[in-house]
Amino acid sequence: MAASDGFPASFYGEPGVLGMLSNGISAFLVLLQNFNTAHNGNAPVGVENILAVHLILIGGVCQLVAGLLSFRKYDHLSGTAFIGYSALWASYGATRIYYGALPENPNMTLIIDPMMSNVSLNNSTQCYLCLSMKESAIAGLVPYIILSFLLAFCSATVNYIMPFVFGAITATLIFEAVALAAYSWALIVSGVLELLILIFAIYGSAALLIKGLTQRLALKGFGTPLFNVLLLGTPNSGKAQNGGQEKKKNTKYAEPMALGFFCDSIAPFIFAFYSFGYMKSFGLGVAWVSIISVAQLFSSYYAHLRQDCYHTTKFGLHATYWLIKAWEEFVVSVLIVEDSKVVSGRDAMVGDWFFVVAALVLCVGSLNMDVLELIHNLFFVLVTISTVSQIPLQGYYIFFGVACSLFTAVSIYGTFTRLINTIAEKSLIPVGPQPVSSEQLIRALRCRRSKHGDQDVLPPGDQTSDALFYLSNGVAALSALHSRRMSMNPSLLHLTIPWVLISGAIFQAYVSRLQVTGGGRFGSVISSIYVVVWATWTWFRFANQLQLSTEADYGFTAGAIAFLVINAFLMLIAYRNLVLLFLTTLMEVVLVCFLLSTLNKLPYELEAMLALVSLFCIYGTLASLINFMFSQRVLPMGPPLFKEKMKSEISEELPCPVASSRLTSGLLKIAQLLEEGGVCGIPTDTVYALAASCKNPQAIEKIYNIKDRPAEKPICICISSVEQLVAAKPPFSPLLWEFMRNVYPGGISCIVSKGDWLLKLVGAAYDRVGTRDSIMIRVPDHTVTCHLCDMTGPLAITSANPSGEPDSTHHSMVIRLGHKIQGVLCDGDSNEVVASTVVNCLRIDEFITIVREGCVPAVKVHQIFERLKNTML
Repeated sequence: MAASDGFPASFYGEPGVLGMLSNGISAFLVLLQNFNTAHNGNAPVGVENILAVHLILIGGVCQLVAGLLSFRKYDHLSGTAFIGYSALWASYGATRIYYGALPENPNMTLIIDPMMSNVSLNNSTQCYLCLSMKESAIAGLVPYIILSFLLAFCSATVNYIMPFVFGAITATLIFEAVALAAYSWALIVSGVLELLILIFAIYGSAALLIKGLTQRLALKGFGTPLFNVLLLGTPNSGKAQNGGQEKKKNTKYAEPMALGFFCDSIAPFIFAFYSFGYMKSFGLGVAWVSIISVAQLFSSYYAHLRQDCYHTTKFGLHATYWLIKAWEEFVVSVLIVEDSKVVSGRDAMVGDWFFVVAALVLCVGSLNMDVLELIHNLFFVLVTISTVSQIPLQGYYIFFGVACSLFTAVSIYGTFTRLINTIAEKSLIPVGPQPVSSEQLIRALRCRRSKHGDQDVLPPGDQTSDALFYLSNGVAALSALHSRRMSMNPSLLHLTIPWVLISGAIFQAYVSRLQVTGGGRFGSVISSIYVVVWATWTWFRFANQLQLSTEADYGFTAGAIAFLVINAFLMLIAYRNLVLLFLTTLMEVVLVCFLLSTLNKLPYELEAMLALVSLFCIYGTLASLINFMFSQRVLPMGPPLFKEKMKSEISEELPCPVASSRLTSGLLKIAQLLEEGGVCGIPTDTVYALAASCKNPQAIEKIYNIKDRPAEKPICICISSVEQLVAAKPPFSPLLWEFMRNVYPGGISCIVSKGDWLLKLVGAAYDRVGTRDSIMIRVPDHTVTCHLCDMTGPLAITSANPSGEPDSTHHSMVIRLGHKIQGVLCDGDSNEVVASTVVNCLRIDEFITIVREGCVPAVKVHQIFERLKNTML
């Protein structure tokens, strides 16, 4: 299976076991150190402390794995919580490493010379590398305390074990912060709370492990929420308000929006503390912000897997911004030191302006989302404006601190709303309506009319990561812009390095990884080459500061010539659109500038080409984002340089009859084919299925041959409603009837006992559907399919794909089987990307088991069952 397809949620075990154990182990390690410090009065230092921190970091890494697996199991809460706590433990572990690295004499502090020519020990109190470590740690813990409390509250809507674990973590963080503020008694309280975390985590892990092994809730704590009121109503009672972008609900991966807002709460909070003067140095703060920025990249990554271009771009941009600003402030507070040098260096920097424009581009995209997204983006615009380098230093940090404080408040609210609303699957917490309708936004942005109609279909080569590709190159290009006078300013060169290296090389390497899975013909070739280009440029600037030999400069000259040749080939393969072609052409000129720079013969006026690169990147970002959001060419990118000859499926003779689900004649045509004993592809509320009429048992046997399906794998039946089942008078228990009425119609299949009642329903097909003792029943939430069942009677159905291959999510994927089937009912994209959730109801009066987790999360099914069982008892 291709990497982009991933695995169904049912392929993954229960990651909650790993996540909670990681929390418990990490808390236990801190507990040991806290009790040791409280007993001896001396904090661990040196190797003793660093060895313990390694275990804390291992706990963070294990919890990161649990979070990633939770996203693949469509578990919004656990995915957000485990990745968030993973960043917490990693950051706190980094803090302990800093403490372990402190010299024994607290007044003896490491100072790095601004020219980076020597390292010396000095008793000076200015700009310590490890200055304000306690303040930095407190600044990082405070937002985690707030967000941990929100996670505890939200987890109470799912079960009543995780609230105790997350609540104990919240209380622990409070007393850890108090202990850092020089109150040693807080270490004892914190240690006791960490012991509670360990106990709760062990019990919760045991309960989940037994549940996974036995498919039963043997230990209490899971399956029953503390606040059932938040989950009242059906899944469709509250529609998502940001439906402008995604055509269908992607249930293969959980929604990463809450994690993105979570990370957007931590980084600006730390910057606000720093800007208001609470932290004198960003030596430790850079570690906290860097770790949470990496966590935010995971939210961008899972948005990419969900084919969500907007959030892929938004969270990727935010992560890049926080990372760059963190390392810039590290350079300012640790390396440059003097205000006069900071001012002279920053005055010449223009990279911030690209972030301002990019933030405005996101505002345009959020007009198609909801009011909360728009407000969040507007405050991010304010944050980017506050860091424009030309603002006087006296007001720079005050403005930045206020902007970060406001942005943090909106981000915390966004974290809470996204978590609650995704858990409840309805809008419980207001996020506002869509500011501008999709049609109005398309009309406002469309620059031309299509020659072929109102819409241009988006070419298959376009990817969700295209906007990030343009963003990373735009930031790097504008940040690299400088004049001859600027090139002699060492402060500017110090400040420029993180801007170009992080955006052009480090972040673009992440973009390259996304493009590998995109399926384009040349994948990540262009972005991968540009990673090396910007990394080499950064090293050349750094090498100039070290004043390396002339022979070293010639090495860069040879590299620049190689880049010129390689980029010439990139110009040939950049045929997808004119914007990409112009960008690679301009990069050729930029590489000529790089070559001349290595020879000290650069006319600096020529480097203005970097500004043109940024302009093209801004347009490329906007056009890629808008076009992918609406799946059509709203903004022109220009025609491809070479037009490929593509075989048209329409012009070819189709291998089987096709019919449109929107036409009554099409439905009648497929019904007739089924009545005549044919096998047809039909849409359902999940993925496409192969169907045969139960009136024709021989047609059901054809399905096995078409799919190469093993004979031991049973086929289920599809009916139009529960009433069709009632007519057969099966001897079901009241609980089973009530359960079916709550889950039907929908993406759940129930396995029930066979009996004489099934003969009345399917007749001669009795022996060809289900197993010897049981039958699986589907009632799809799909008008066309249900109407077809009313016309033909019960249908025997199974997914429309050869056994072991991905499910069919479009009728074109079913037509490929045309030489084997008799017809296809075409309905476009399927509503889901995975099949239904299969529930074993054979012993429903005692318990149910999840045979296969599909479009409906297992936790949701158990919640419905527990609620009904408790009500009927």
